[in-house]
Amino acid sequence: MNGFNRFILLLVALLMIVVPVFLLLMNFGVIPPDTVNQYTGYRAGISSLQSVTSLDLTGSTTRVIFVVVGALVALIALLLLMRELTFGKTVARNAVIADDPGRETRLSAKAVRALSDGAAREAGAADSSTSLSSKNNAYFVESRIKVPEGENYTETASRARSNIRRVLELQNVQIRDVEVTVQGKSS
Repeated sequence: MNGFNRFILLLVALLMIVVPVFLLLMNFGVIPPDTVNQYTGYRAGISSLQSVTSLDLTGSTTRVIFVVVGALVALIALLLLMRELTFGKTVARNAVIADDPGRETRLSAKAVRALSDGAAREAGAADSSTSLSSKNNAYFVESRIKVPEGENYTETASRARSNIRRVLELQNVQIRDVEVTVQGKSS
């Protein structure tokens, strides 16, 4: 999604939050309705809507309906806004191993994670947990390992890092960086 589309989506989401909140504040009397009518003329809009439909828009049940609908619209807008403003790492995508026409091969993020965990255990780690993020089809691999008792943490982490890089490069997976963190001894 390009920047202009994101801007429009953010603008719509913000409007979908502001308008219902404004209506809810007016409904509960926080903002005086007469003042709002003075600047917006919303009562003329409601009277024209009443002339088109046979609904009575002045009762207390109508206020409850406006509250429920306004809260739902604000919730949907908040979900859209949070979807657009994701913070943190970029989600890992499938790795393209070969992109020859007719012979495209992709490796899923789950398979890359399994390869990384296996490479760390092969290098001497007792336990390994890997998370991935991707940017421009290149992975950033974060591996958290536990080292067997009596082993050197630094050497094991260094071996695991180089082994993960070697194994993934043998599979033609593009790697941005590999980070290995030792979380302690294995039990």
